[in-house]
Amino acid sequence: MATGETGFADVTFDLISVQYHSLKAGHDYGQYVRDAENAGLDDVASFFREVMEQDSARAKRCHELLRKLEGTEHGGPATQ
Repeated sequence: MATGETGFADVTFDLISVQYHSLKAGHDYGQYVRDAENAGLDDVASFFREVMEQDSARAKRCHELLRKLEGTEHGGPATQ
């Protein structure tokens, strides 16, 4: 099993990284939605909501894949 400098399996680290960044971006997009709404730009606010939903789905999918790796040789210590 390949591991990076973290000691975690590369695939596990990659999934956790994508999940983190998707959740972080989703949090930030909430402010973007409010900014667009405050500016009266409903089409822009709608776009930010769409992007937020995509990141939420991406984070959920990462979670599902991490659970699938749990207890396997690919999971590493993060999923045990």
